Amino acid sequence: MPFDPSDPAFLADPYPTFARLRAEAEVHPHPGLGMPVAVSHAACSAVLRRRGLGRIWADAEPADSFTAFNLLHRNSLLEREGPGHSRLRGLVASAFGRGHTARLEPWVRGLAARLVDDLAARVADDGEADLLEHVAATLPVQVIAELLGVEGPERALLRHWSNTIVTMYEPDPGQDRRAAAEKASAEFVGALRELAAFRRRTPSDDLVSGLLAEAAADGARLSSDELVGTAALLLMAGHEATVNVIGNGVLALLRRPDEWARLDPAPAPTAVEELIRFDAPLQLFERTAVVDVEVAGFPVPAGTKIAALLGAAAHDPAVFAEPGRLDLDRNPNPHLGFGAGVHYCLGAPLARLEVAAALEALRARLPALTLAGDPPRRPDFVMRGLVRLPVTA
Repeated sequence: MPFDPSDPAFLADPYPTFARLRAEAEVHPHPGLGMPVAVSHAACSAVLRRRGLGRIWADAEPADSFTAFNLLHRNSLLEREGPGHSRLRGLVASAFGRGHTARLEPWVRGLAARLVDDLAARVADDGEADLLEHVAATLPVQVIAELLGVEGPERALLRHWSNTIVTMYEPDPGQDRRAAAEKASAEFVGALRELAAFRRRTPSDDLVSGLLAEAAADGARLSSDELVGTAALLLMAGHEATVNVIGNGVLALLRRPDEWARLDPAPAPTAVEELIRFDAPLQLFERTAVVDVEVAGFPVPAGTKIAALLGAAAHDPAVFAEPGRLDLDRNPNPHLGFGAGVHYCLGAPLARLEVAAALEALRARLPALTLAGDPPRRPDFVMRGLVRLPVTA
């Protein structure tokens, strides 16, 4: 195999392996993953953009054991192509176009400041604290909850549901994690159905109400399952990726104290983009060939899958000068962290806002922030992140 996605040494730093593979070929067969993997920026971009490659959902098996998990994904715009994707994406884009990011910006910045104040208090009391727990993992889930209009006890459960469901995206999650993912999916589906029914009766300024209003305004039908699938996508994509950008990004900065010291208290957009690129929170995104295609000369017959390794693309020296160097002024920065083509992430502006707000609050409140130990990584390849990030000041 080109690499073992469960090897702790590889997970600690996959980028040298990606560089070796890229020097040999742009695409490699990977028997362990059951699909070829693209490792150059050009090949990964082709995987994401080529119309002959699509997102073709196949139910987790046995299907009768994953009813809720399959429902969430079967009805997600991420897993659709053609008219079905265009209709659903148009509704979501229009709902986002109602100004949700601008509406939430003061609230997000205030929340980030409060979370960092709590982190600082814990550092003062205990000598150190977990930045992942108190800031990176808390901020995005609270933002998604506010965006969707989730209130009450369900808000506290969103993070657990998201963390548990996404383990199914790993190459070999194991039976226990598969069962836990289905249980979390079922609980999430139930909560979202109740929320949708409530917002149909009592609309507000949240995104769920916006989706319902957009569907009513243009006559498009938005089924209950599609609304549930869309909300699930926003939670899992918006939460997991942003947690890991903040965690991985702050770790990269604190390992380079000079870079942390020169980070503008109001981070420039280039700094946010560079943290997304430098240690990609999502390492693998797969597509399925709907017709026979080639990627960088590698044949991909119709019906077979191919993966874009986004972390490998982000370290391609053909596109990024000195890709192993953290350069907060890097511009241009054509990373693929938010995808590309018809499945480009609709929540990208909100994610950028969250990362910038977290960095701004940390630099303002804790300018002398340093690591308080070696942070352990999650034993996962697809979702690249930390278990905890101990810091002191």
